[in-house]
Amino acid sequence: MENILLGFQQLADPVVLLTLFLGVLLGLTVGALPGLNDSITIAVLIPVTFGMQPTLAFALLVGIYCSSACGGSIPAVLLEIPGTASAVVTAYDGYPLKQKGHGLQALSVCMTSSVFGGICSALVLMFLSPVLASVALKFGPPEYFMLGMLGIATVIGMAGKDCWKHFLSMGFGLWLSCVGVSTSTGMTRFTFGSMSLMDGIPLVPRMIGLFGILSVLKIAEKVGKKSGDWDSEMVEEAEHEVHANTGDKVAFPDRAMCRRLLPTWLRASAIGNILGCLPGAGMTMAIFTAYDVEKRVHPEKKFGTGEWEGIAAPEAANNAVVASSMVPLLSLGIPGNSTAALFIGALTIHGMVAGPTLFTKNPDMAYLIIVAFLVGNIMMLPLALLYCKYLAAQVLKLNPNVLSAGILALCMAGAYAYKNNPFHVGVAIAFGIVGYVFYKFNIPTAPFILASILGSMMESNFINSLVYTGSATIFLQRPISCALVIVSAAFILWPWVGPLVKKLLGRNKSAA
Repeated sequence: MENILLGFQQLADPVVLLTLFLGVLLGLTVGALPGLNDSITIAVLIPVTFGMQPTLAFALLVGIYCSSACGGSIPAVLLEIPGTASAVVTAYDGYPLKQKGHGLQALSVCMTSSVFGGICSALVLMFLSPVLASVALKFGPPEYFMLGMLGIATVIGMAGKDCWKHFLSMGFGLWLSCVGVSTSTGMTRFTFGSMSLMDGIPLVPRMIGLFGILSVLKIAEKVGKKSGDWDSEMVEEAEHEVHANTGDKVAFPDRAMCRRLLPTWLRASAIGNILGCLPGAGMTMAIFTAYDVEKRVHPEKKFGTGEWEGIAAPEAANNAVVASSMVPLLSLGIPGNSTAALFIGALTIHGMVAGPTLFTKNPDMAYLIIVAFLVGNIMMLPLALLYCKYLAAQVLKLNPNVLSAGILALCMAGAYAYKNNPFHVGVAIAFGIVGYVFYKFNIPTAPFILASILGSMMESNFINSLVYTGSATIFLQRPISCALVIVSAAFILWPWVGPLVKKLLGRNKSAA
């Protein structure tokens, strides 16, 4: 409790609070613009935060992360164009509600659902992270290696039908983590004689390329097409919707609506928090799972035609992932998703390390981040409602060509400013091209990012574990490590064992 109060004390600084407010506002704007998202914005801004005080830097980044998923529902409802990938499912029922004349009420439900899920995840982060961090302080090399294996195993276990694409992405990430000087042997690997690669490929320029430059390439691909994300007629229609003087308005849902949606919010928030804590799961899996659960709970409703539960579930789930994805990052040093991984770069720039030592060496920053997620979500509700009422239609009018030029300039400046090295600009461009290839072939980037971050940690801890005992049985001899081996094996085997179990259950039911 003492440390939580320390976090609130840091956030009580008017400048820090104002920075958090600006971050929330920026996140809503970024989310409302199709083609942009939190990952792109945070990746571009991380080098900019180098010259800021750590408290201001993380208040800004947390604010953006909190609200961008929420902002993605604005074009999803008004234009049937998801502003972010996490708002894809929201468009299924959001746009039909808008066509029925309930567009602004639908936005109100989206914002309220997002805030409910976000506050739930912030509370999970507040009370679960310190507990996990205190346990993790007792970990040795075998436990840390198996934690990395668990992160890899969750990616494999949740790969679904495109399992080989996840393996390809993950293998590329593991290979990339080997570039540079080996911390165990001192030998150089895959440097091709370049001094700039001796320390490996830096995370921040890599992320700038994968998110920032990739977004520019995506927008450039649409230039010249007759219809794009910004269709003038659709934007005019959305503007008319926002300013229409009807009974439909942006306001906090009434008591009856809240009572109706409370079970949905609770179920979706639970799903989002559980999947958010699992490395590699992410918002996409959370929103589809929450939506599917609601369809099963309410079989009498026609989802996809304008059901309130159809927008409440995915919006609560996507924001429930936000803070919960920081639980494994802050407590164990393992990012919950690709956006959470960006915070590793931000911490590194300010001389801090993600993981259990953050709570012992920098408790002020650890608890500032935790408290900022809670306050940011509380701040988001009135700000989001006002945003939808006065700014949503104006933001949708922004020219994508001008935006892409600004993003490209920030990417180049950010990559260079990371360590004032022109080589990092080349790294950003190279990974922008890599990201574009992944995008064209529908190869997920989350396994690549996770594996590239965990690879070096896993290698050093594996070697240290073998040096410690001289036998690989050390992973089974220690209780926590053995438990992680079992859980990892369950995740890895599930894609093959799961379908067989479902078949057997189906046969038993038909036999009965």
